[in-house]
Amino acid sequence: MEKHIVKADGNGAIDVNGQVSPVTYTVSLKQGKGHSYEVDIRLMAPRDWLLQRGFERDAVLVSQSGARIPVYHDDGSHHDDGRLDPADTISIELAARDDSCTSEVDLMRKYPEFDG
Repeated sequence: MEKHIVKADGNGAIDVNGQVSPVTYTVSLKQGKGHSYEVDIRLMAPRDWLLQRGFERDAVLVSQSGARIPVYHDDGSHHDDGRLDPADTISIELAARDDSCTSEVDLMRKYPEFDG
């Protein structure tokens, strides 16, 4: 059973095909297996901004720490090719899961949002 530890907000940037825009995001921390941590990252981005920049399925979140984290769109109702469509909701959720942090030091270095 996963144990939810804490949630925090961060300010960073979203990078779609080299075009960058400021973005806020939420990180949720859970205790993983053993001494690892699982961090869920979620952000909302304007559908039209994404479409105008050639967004297909993924973008890069540049977090507060400067880490570049791939984030993906997966609403479960993909079109034939899995891409966004002008008929999709106006705000698109992008998400990622990071389980690379194996110590609290790693975690705080990569996610300073939790140090607050």
